[in-house]
Amino acid sequence: METELAEAPENRQVVFLTILLLLCQSGSEAIRYSVPEETETGYLVANLEKDLRLRVGELASREARIHHRGNKELLQLDSETGNLYLKEKPDREVLCGVTEPCVLHFQLILENPVQFFQTDLQLTDINDHFPEFPHREILLKIQESAQPGTVFPLKAAQDSDIGRNAVQNYTVSPNLHFHVVTHSRSDGRKYPELVLDRALDREEQPELTLTLTAVDGGSPPRSGTTTVRIEVVDINDNAPQFVQSLYEVQVPENSPLGALVLTVSARDLDAGIHGNVAYSLFQGGEVSQPFVINEVTGEIHLKGALDFEETQYYNMEIVAADSGGLSGKCSVTIQVLDVNDNAPKLTISSLTTSVPENAPEAVVAVFSVSDLDSGDNGRMVCSIQNELPFLLKPTFENYYTLVTEGPLDRENRAKYNITITVTDLGTPRLTTQHTITVQVSDVNDNAPAFTQTSYTLLLKENNSPALHIGTISATDSDSGSNAHITYSLLPTHDPQLALSSLISINADNGQLFALRSLDYEALQTFEFRVGATDQGSPALSSQVLVHVLVLDANDNAPFVLYPLQNASAPCTELLPRAAEPGYLVTKVVAVDRDSGQNAWLSFQLLKATEPGLFNVWAHNGEVRTARLLSERDALKHRLLLLVKDNGNPQRSASVTLHVLVVDGFSQPYLPLPELAHDFTQEEDSLTLYLVIALASVSSVFLLSVLLFVGVRMCRRARATSLGGCSVPGGHFPGHLVDVSGTGTLAQSYQYEVCLTGDSGTTDFKFFNPIIPSSLLQDP
Repeated sequence: METELAEAPENRQVVFLTILLLLCQSGSEAIRYSVPEETETGYLVANLEKDLRLRVGELASREARIHHRGNKELLQLDSETGNLYLKEKPDREVLCGVTEPCVLHFQLILENPVQFFQTDLQLTDINDHFPEFPHREILLKIQESAQPGTVFPLKAAQDSDIGRNAVQNYTVSPNLHFHVVTHSRSDGRKYPELVLDRALDREEQPELTLTLTAVDGGSPPRSGTTTVRIEVVDINDNAPQFVQSLYEVQVPENSPLGALVLTVSARDLDAGIHGNVAYSLFQGGEVSQPFVINEVTGEIHLKGALDFEETQYYNMEIVAADSGGLSGKCSVTIQVLDVNDNAPKLTISSLTTSVPENAPEAVVAVFSVSDLDSGDNGRMVCSIQNELPFLLKPTFENYYTLVTEGPLDRENRAKYNITITVTDLGTPRLTTQHTITVQVSDVNDNAPAFTQTSYTLLLKENNSPALHIGTISATDSDSGSNAHITYSLLPTHDPQLALSSLISINADNGQLFALRSLDYEALQTFEFRVGATDQGSPALSSQVLVHVLVLDANDNAPFVLYPLQNASAPCTELLPRAAEPGYLVTKVVAVDRDSGQNAWLSFQLLKATEPGLFNVWAHNGEVRTARLLSERDALKHRLLLLVKDNGNPQRSASVTLHVLVVDGFSQPYLPLPELAHDFTQEEDSLTLYLVIALASVSSVFLLSVLLFVGVRMCRRARATSLGGCSVPGGHFPGHLVDVSGTGTLAQSYQYEVCLTGDSGTTDFKFFNPIIPSSLLQDP
């Protein structure tokens, strides 16, 4: 209800406003303005204050506004200035269509007091549209029997513009048969008609295409076009005729079956069934049917294989006939072209499959080449691989010999695969290849070569007989019996070396064997030569030097040179009671026949009568006092020393020393008899001896005097006969010498202690080495 009450005053206002407008229209003359269509937005149409003769600012004070009829608001009023502007770009064709003139009505309404002014806006047309035909192509079918002057109506073009801007005239493209006439309808619109000027001939021109143009009267004028296609309807009045009376074509001989060879064409100026032409071959005596023709299209296809080498030309006649019985004839000449369809052929006349390597120039093969093709297709080029030592020599036409370029080397290459390539010069080029295998036969031109320039073999002494000590190896680049090698021992130039009793060799494989056990101390090294001989003819040989080094084994124990342990009355060393600590009592001299570390000797004190009184230097065997002598020390001392080498296993020897403590060398020396028992037993029974000595002093004293007198007389007699202490006579045994010179001492020394009975005093004498230095060398 509220909505209805609110709408009621508005409806009354609308009715009142409409009445006022009608009164205003009836009572006043409208003001008209004119604007061209497509004028840009914002264009100043007029100033209403001036045109309506109102005061300045009156439009604004009276709340002026524009009322448009319809929904299109094209104008906009500036009430302050009174200017009337275009609100949007107007389009006459959209607003008015074909109505002329195009006038838009609107009112200017002033409030306080209310006043109305009728205003019209006329849109003038501009030439902004092109004439357009309803179809892009117009089809007309006209019989060729139509007479000149016949009129054919055409559809008119449409133009949205009006007046002079609409279509004013029609034209047609220049031609010999038609012209166009422009007519006007009752509404002023123009339409065209096509008029035949010259009779048509379908055989001459079965179809015509014209361009129809519509032009308006604008400035500048605009135009539109359409295509008028005219089909001339035929009548049967012509016979078939070939385009050419003679057809010449070339066909490659390798054309596949069914390939198109040629298309013949016959024209029948008629149309329809009278213009249909059928083709056929006119069989001649020379035609062997390698071709077939399509009776509809006139295409000649290949139905049999062609061979240039058999037939090079074909001649035939083609007949074309229409349905009315009329026909035409033409000749066809087909030339068969040679193509490179035959590969070259190679024929071997002579062949040698084995060539001696030392031949300077040997003929390997003689062969000929041929090609059934002609021209460049039949010309050929022969070649072999570039890197081979062979040459191709032409002898006469298409004949070649294959020869070696020079002597060959079988050891470098024993077999050659020679590929003879024959290529013609056709397009595409065809190639034939033939491979020949040539074996290079061996000659004995290489002596055996040892794998080493010399051989060094190591053999440990005390080896077992027939021991394999090494292998001598040689190779021969030849083959067969020329490469079979036999090994042998060559005679030695050393007459003292009995090589045949030391070494033997396996003649087949070069294995060396020791025939007997070797002794490093007797033979340390020897050398000989081994020869290798092949079984070629003539036989070739070479030799190599073999060194055999005998390795030392620790098979000799140290030997004591001084003091001698096999003397019946060994010498006794004298030690002054006043000797200082470090006094050199004696020096144990020992040697070892082994070498290297097997001959490195060391000394060790095992037992002594008075422990702590003496010590032994481990590296030189010197026995020295370790402290001063005291009154409680015994007068006689026995030392047990151990001499050992550094071999593996370690070997050793023991030596016993006797030391007698004296007050001075000027006093008479009365040696005490040797103890009969072992040194260990003396130590264990020392207390027992003292008790016995105390209990039986008289018996012991008497026994001691008797023994002293006997020994003294015996030594005096021996000294008189020998001239000194007991020394082995003659040359010292060679087996006691340090053969390597790597023993403890650079020379071996022997000491001798003698007691002179003439003066009644005892003198200690040192003698120079009694062993010649030559005995110290290797036997």
